[in-house]
Amino acid sequence: MSTITAILEADADGTLHLPVPQDCRRGKVKVVATLQTEPETASPGGGAKLGTPLEALKELRKLGGLRHVIPDPMAWQREQRKDRPLPGRD
Repeated sequence: MSTITAILEADADGTLHLPVPQDCRRGKVKVVATLQTEPETASPGGGAKLGTPLEALKELRKLGGLRHVIPDPMAWQREQRKDRPLPGRD
């Protein structure tokens, strides 16, 4: 028997993924779970975690976008597509 205490972040579909100890990887595993919300903490980057993708995009816009990373989006997209053929376009 193993006891695991972990703070997990739920996936977008609401599932949690728990790493299972090596000795429990074969056969069935009984899991007893107590779920409680954990207070939000600041991310290591200094900013608080944003709640929705829309809020994240709005925050990115306030910061000036990605111009310093991708100065020419059209050229970047052509470069990305060079390495693989697009479906249905030989």
